Amino acid sequence: QVQLVESGGGSVQAGGSLKLSCAVSGEPYSTNCMGWIRQAPGKEREGVAAIYTGGDIKYYADSVKGRFTISQDNAKNMVYLQMNSLQPEDTAMYYCAAAYRCAGVGYTENWYAGMPYWGKGTQVTISS
Repeated sequence: QVQLVESGGGSVQAGGSLKLSCAVSGEPYSTNCMGWIRQAPGKEREGVAAIYTGGDIKYYADSVKGRFTISQDNAKNMVYLQMNSLQPEDTAMYYCAAAYRCAGVGYTENWYAGMPYWGKGTQVTISS
């Protein structure tokens, strides 16, 4: 069984930064692919970043490319999302998700839909 616990959300002004953390526990082979997905009120979910932990291969949605950085610390079983130059449109609940493989990442819009493990989310609010 895999458990994911997000932290690091909060409220900042536009232009600010936040670093989200995802603590990962459970079967390591089930978490070869880690992703960050967000959902704003009244909007569809959006997969913002993913990382293949075995090869440090990363993916970013166009909306966050150049501003967000996904990273991992295998020794600590942590995955991070560094978010810079935050804008009000980044306001959302941010979820960490995990899967055995990164199926569809980069060429399927809803690549995260099949990921079996999800955290409960951490809220990010950006004020203008």
